Amino acid sequence: MPELPEVETVRRHLQVSLPTRRIAEVELMREDLRYPIPVDAVHALVGATFTAVRRRAKYLLCDLTVAGQPDRVMLVHLGMSGRLFIDPHAPTEWRKHEHWRMRLTPDLWLRYVDPRRFGALDVLEKSEEVTHPLLGTLGPEPLDAAFTAQHLMAVCKGRQQALKIVLMDQKHVVGIGNIYASESLWRARVHPLRPAQTLKLREAKALVAASRAVLQEAIVAGGSTLKDFVGGDEAPGYFQQRLDVYGRGDAPCHACGGLVEHVVLGGRATYFCGVCQV
Repeated sequence: MPELPEVETVRRHLQVSLPTRRIAEVELMREDLRYPIPVDAVHALVGATFTAVRRRAKYLLCDLTVAGQPDRVMLVHLGMSGRLFIDPHAPTEWRKHEHWRMRLTPDLWLRYVDPRRFGALDVLEKSEEVTHPLLGTLGPEPLDAAFTAQHLMAVCKGRQQALKIVLMDQKHVVGIGNIYASESLWRARVHPLRPAQTLKLREAKALVAASRAVLQEAIVAGGSTLKDFVGGDEAPGYFQQRLDVYGRGDAPCHACGGLVEHVVLGGRATYFCGVCQV
């Protein structure tokens, strides 16, 4: 599933290509993905001009101006396997699992492919972002100043849940998905299965710093391509070449040489070193 670095990689590519482009045509192959698509509102974007592409958690927010109307935001979520990319060539046919596309002026196509159909497409007014059901309950961004050791200690207080589950809860902090949670906990030398309430302040400081470092490095590397992720230019990411524990079950730990362990936690694969992480 695309996590924060992958979505940020897509955002950065789209931010180069989309602003000042006008939507000339919208084509939809279906009326729903994970949620119903507001078909009329999407088609009403014809004539609108992109002004910026932002990211909130794992959501892409494309700002648009529409003459004589309130500014619009096109919300896109990539789901488990979605791809949103720029195509400089006029498509002759629909790609397999392609669900919508937009012709932009001058000639350029914005296309969305999603084999599992777990993604989302919505249109809202900019003023509605804070109350939107997909955005309104999100926690702070892990790369923002609001994500501090004190914040992490507060959300862990009194919680018996495993620390990794709390770290991945989007209400507490957004965008730290399964891959990067395992990597961050390893760097901070904190065991993922520990009850969250046992976290100490010095460990929280280490975990916040590790999370930021892992995410920033992954963004620079263009994200991680473990299955089918590609960026906005359809190029793969390369951070998977630097993973210390994720996907390395029974391989030597890069720090101590012991074997990396693998368990399923909350339905998600979790990797850690039982020697380094306490």
